[in-house]
Amino acid sequence: MSGTWASETLERIITADDLKVSPLRADGSTDGTPTWIWCVAVDGDLYVRGYNGTASRWYQAARARPHGRIHAAGQTHDVTFEPAPAELADRIDQAYRAKYATSPYLPPMIGARARAATLRITPHHA
Repeated sequence: MSGTWASETLERIITADDLKVSPLRADGSTDGTPTWIWCVAVDGDLYVRGYNGTASRWYQAARARPHGRIHAAGQTHDVTFEPAPAELADRIDQAYRAKYATSPYLPPMIGARARAATLRITPHHA
């Protein structure tokens, strides 16, 4: 069952900016290799995008097996990965612009390729 983030937890994750995603491997029980990725929050939800779009290996793993873990702000969380609502794409872009305005990697992260690989990450409670 998926849930929502406690506001304090989400703020710690966003502020730390050290999020690593670990979708489950094909066996369905082994964590994948943690992959560092940018993250933003919109309306109390956590979002990530694949820099290489839908070809990103972690993205493909998360779509094939929607459960996994994230490592952020010194904590590990069991999570569910799901496609982001299309109607939030522009607001997610705005969040990336606000958080990563000075980065040379921003343009690709708000481009069509990365937008196509946007996932919402929610806490998973067994």
